[in-house]
Amino acid sequence: MTIDQASPVTPGTSMTYRGGRTFRRYLLWYTLAFAAITAVWGGMLGVLLPNQVQMIEFANWFTGADAGVDLTALNDLKAAVAAGTTTATAEQQRLLDLLAGFDAARARALALVTSLAVVVTMLVQPVVGVLSDRTRSRFGRRAPWMMFGAIVGSGFLIAVRYAPTIAVLALLWTCAQTVLNMIPGTLQTTVPDRVPEEKVGTTSGIGGLGNFAGGIVGGIGAGVLLPLIGLDVIYGYAVLVVAGVTGFVLLLRDRPSTDLVVPRHRWRPFFRGFLIPLRDHDFRWVWLARILLTFGYAASTTFALFMLQSYITPALSLTEATRLTPLLTAVSLPGTIIALLLAGRLSDRMGRRKPLVIASSVLMAFSMLVPLLWPALPALFLQSILAGIAFGIYLPVDQALFIDVLPDKDAAGRDLGIAGLGSNLGQALGPVLAGQVVALTGGYRAVWAVALVLSAIGAVAILRVRNAR
Repeated sequence: MTIDQASPVTPGTSMTYRGGRTFRRYLLWYTLAFAAITAVWGGMLGVLLPNQVQMIEFANWFTGADAGVDLTALNDLKAAVAAGTTTATAEQQRLLDLLAGFDAARARALALVTSLAVVVTMLVQPVVGVLSDRTRSRFGRRAPWMMFGAIVGSGFLIAVRYAPTIAVLALLWTCAQTVLNMIPGTLQTTVPDRVPEEKVGTTSGIGGLGNFAGGIVGGIGAGVLLPLIGLDVIYGYAVLVVAGVTGFVLLLRDRPSTDLVVPRHRWRPFFRGFLIPLRDHDFRWVWLARILLTFGYAASTTFALFMLQSYITPALSLTEATRLTPLLTAVSLPGTIIALLLAGRLSDRMGRRKPLVIASSVLMAFSMLVPLLWPALPALFLQSILAGIAFGIYLPVDQALFIDVLPDKDAAGRDLGIAGLGSNLGQALGPVLAGQVVALTGGYRAVWAVALVLSAIGAVAILRVRNAR
């Protein structure tokens, strides 16, 4: 054992990284592994899946002679008719009716594909968290789950590339996301496993940087490469995940957990245990606040590609929208990086998390107001910048707040799995709600209003936390 590490008190658990070269190496590979998995989410959710859904639904709605219709021109015609500057002919009205059906269908289809995967994941992730707490192996408690998630999840990811229908796409993406989500939950649990309490905020902040930057790089990569090599870009994401996770596991080898003492497994207490952290007053309110903010953020971001084609004036073509969608996230990077690097450390020095979480939620709500009142391309970029700063503050401080209010430090895997479930629940409900709003209202304006209200309520929920500052 080096001077940079402290031996565990409990047999079969991890060493503590007190500082120095070992801690810096941990921060580097923790960040890189997070960046690899979030690159998949950025590329798939932001660009590749919306494009794949649109291609499938376009073929369903525009057939025969209509297959060559120009969606950009049709959306401009729709805006002109709505503004009263032109009157549609009978043929144009027929195409506008098809466009309305297509808009609603692709929104519902994308909501189905993304939400089904998240619902299944949120049921699996806490189970994996509990099982990883109890895993005995010569590679430690977390590494086997991370490697399984990387290898098997990447296989399902490649299969997504060949999905011919919405139903098959939903099934394969659900399998891919479910298995891949074994990685961030167990990776995140290595923080309370190996990092001393006074460095948790800093670690969460730097890890959050990898989380956010990975999503941006993944999205930009998809936007650039999709027009060149098509959906084959998915192969690159599969390789990236395996490389990132393998690097973390091999270069930061955990202590064997073969000597770990675990109680006899019983199914009833096993499932009842999921409710234990939610019985804790503070944990429950932090969890609810995360659901609400993630709910609002997901509702506003899921249909970015479609909003560029159908919400703003003038409308963009699919190629233009594909190129610009990841840039909506990229413009927020400077503010997000600064917020991520400062927020975690600031919360550690202040010894307070709540004010920063509340401020980030309020800023997120305000950002939604911009495109609600101004449906133009510059408004979407401004909203993204403000939301990026808000999320940069929120990610590390909210995670540190969860660690502060853990009801049982010895069951961190279980309880942080439940915390992750809050994010998943928000991500699942957001697109479903937004898809229904689009179908009912025939447009995307009301989506911004819903996202604003949900983010604001999330700030109020944090006020209910009593035993954390």
